Amino acid sequence: MKTAQQLVATAKAQINEIDVQQLAALTKQAEIVLIDVREPDEFTAGHIAHSINYPRGVLEMRIHQHPKVAAVCDTLQALTTLADEPIYLLCRSGARSVLAAQSLQAMGFHKVYSVEGGFQAWLDAGFPVSQ
Repeated sequence: MKTAQQLVATAKAQINEIDVQQLAALTKQAEIVLIDVREPDEFTAGHIAHSINYPRGVLEMRIHQHPKVAAVCDTLQALTTLADEPIYLLCRSGARSVLAAQSLQAMGFHKVYSVEGGFQAWLDAGFPVSQ
């Protein structure tokens, strides 16, 4: 039996993370695939501009609907198109996004990054928030 914290620690060893300073720099340079895996009420209360909200519980079922591939009608083709795109995942504190990153990697996504410290680290660093 594992605790949630042990599960997250195991997953962290298998995924890539970036910090909020790196994410802030990326959001200034280009349009990125940034997915907020928090619940809708958390997202509505405040989020990073241009992020898309796919809660952790439905991420795997909705990833192919991302606006970056919205014009692609075939689900497998949409997934294949996104597979080589860098995908950045964010939650409140960095635990759900670690598990989400592990899950997307298992689906075949190659460039998945969890944002260390999550939205709380973004707020603590003083970066802007959309509502």
